[in-house]
Amino acid sequence: MNQSAVRRINTSVILRALAVSAGPITLTELAEQVGLSRRTIEVVLDSLVEAGWVTELDRVPTSGCAGRPARRYELRAEHALLAAVRITTLDASAVIADVRGRVVGRAHRPLRAYQDPQSTLDDAAALVLEALDDAGGSANRLRAGAVASGGAIGDDGVVRRLVHTTRWEGVNLPEELAQRVPMPWFADNDTNLGALAERWRGVAGDHDNVVWAMLGNRTGLGILIRGAVHRGLDGAAGEIVEAVSMPTGSVENRPVAGLTSPEPDRRRVALDRFDAARAGDATALAEVDEFVENIASILTTLSWTVAPSLIVLGGGLEDAADVLLPRVRKAMHDARTPAVELRATCLGRDADLIGAVKLALDSMDTQLFGPLAPSA
Repeated sequence: MNQSAVRRINTSVILRALAVSAGPITLTELAEQVGLSRRTIEVVLDSLVEAGWVTELDRVPTSGCAGRPARRYELRAEHALLAAVRITTLDASAVIADVRGRVVGRAHRPLRAYQDPQSTLDDAAALVLEALDDAGGSANRLRAGAVASGGAIGDDGVVRRLVHTTRWEGVNLPEELAQRVPMPWFADNDTNLGALAERWRGVAGDHDNVVWAMLGNRTGLGILIRGAVHRGLDGAAGEIVEAVSMPTGSVENRPVAGLTSPEPDRRRVALDRFDAARAGDATALAEVDEFVENIASILTTLSWTVAPSLIVLGGGLEDAADVLLPRVRKAMHDARTPAVELRATCLGRDADLIGAVKLALDSMDTQLFGPLAPSA
């Protein structure tokens, strides 16, 4: 390679090392990690500091050590910003995050007309700019964005199928959003992104084969196999709401199933029913038992088909984890399922947005940080 290409790769390797570091890093530590000479690293770091990507921190004397304190560097994660948008049937939310995944700006609003994709995407684009303003950022710092939506979404970000409506079928989400907010865009199903987020920032960091489950009023599964999202044919993997042989719709209108509803009023009713169950109300407990039976039936099928090592309950189910988890675990144990671990998300309703940030970061990875450093 010519010297320009070598310099570009060295710069990318150093940027990546800084990006994954938990905190400031010294020249010596960088040299050990990336295998480049100190002089090469110094030259690259000087250029990155000048370009605004990296900050050189004040030197801190180390007690008991002779010599000059080490030079320390830290990535300015906010130098490049990423956008994430979530679209439901009722509203849309947007966040702006830095390249470490830290959310720095937010915006939310009800949709004017979900059945009209064009006006909905206009709303989504406006929310990105609102969130950017909330973050105190500028458009020239935005590098990429991703959208989380319901339905079966292909690898190209095109909506292939959406339950209850055909209005969105064939809509190219990345292309449409790029026309409104010019930059690279990506898209995936909201539960797929929930699973991606859970492994990145949630409770699934120690598992490779994971199912992220949202069950009840809204139903869907995000599936990770060997750490990667499994979309299947035309993005249909996990869209069990359309699988007529599975009992996904039998409880969707029960009050307790409203935990996963996009409607705040229905969620409040569901939370009240779980409070009643905690207090020992017989009727509420019977509703919970019916809901648990439905969840366990679906998860038992997953345990013998996808056979993940971990299933994460999310999409609102986490709000009643203290009631649901022990009961679902017992039901699955009684059904003699494989020893799949069951946890509740720790990301709350931000899971799919955080997953969308991760999707944008992964999809833009080589453009932001360059090629991966070869392993030793």
